Amino acid sequence: MMHIRKAAIEDLDAIMEIYGIAQDFMIKSGNPNQWGHAYPPKELIESDIENEACHLVCKGSDIHGVFAVFKGDEPTYEHIENGKWLNDDEYVTVHRIASDGRVHGIFRCAIKYLKEKHTNIRIDTHSDNIIMQGQIEKSGFEKCGTIYVTDGSPRMAYQWSR
Repeated sequence: MMHIRKAAIEDLDAIMEIYGIAQDFMIKSGNPNQWGHAYPPKELIESDIENEACHLVCKGSDIHGVFAVFKGDEPTYEHIENGKWLNDDEYVTVHRIASDGRVHGIFRCAIKYLKEKHTNIRIDTHSDNIIMQGQIEKSGFEKCGTIYVTDGSPRMAYQWSR
């Protein structure tokens, strides 16, 4: 049975290994531009851990997935084009979700955990990330429009609201 726990600095090597696997998978599956082999950088993940935003999806003591959760307003979500958010209520944002590919259901487990704790969740992904779009939509999120991340590139924005 899978469970979620917050990451500790001792988990950093395992987390970075998972991101490396996810980067390779994204590139092979037609999404070479979202992360490439440079994102997320180790310093960002260290910051996520220090700020208690980094969560792990584990089966027993083995780490199989990682994601970051942030409470409060996401600056890149202030402006949305070609649509609108479902509401303006408080929300959490999910970023940098990744799997080692050895266990199925990482995304579903993470989202189930978040839905139990929060009434509004937002997430975004690259237009080339067809697999993630499918996971997001299967999990009950609604496509809300287009946002732009800090480098100016567009992302498809989604929201789930209880």
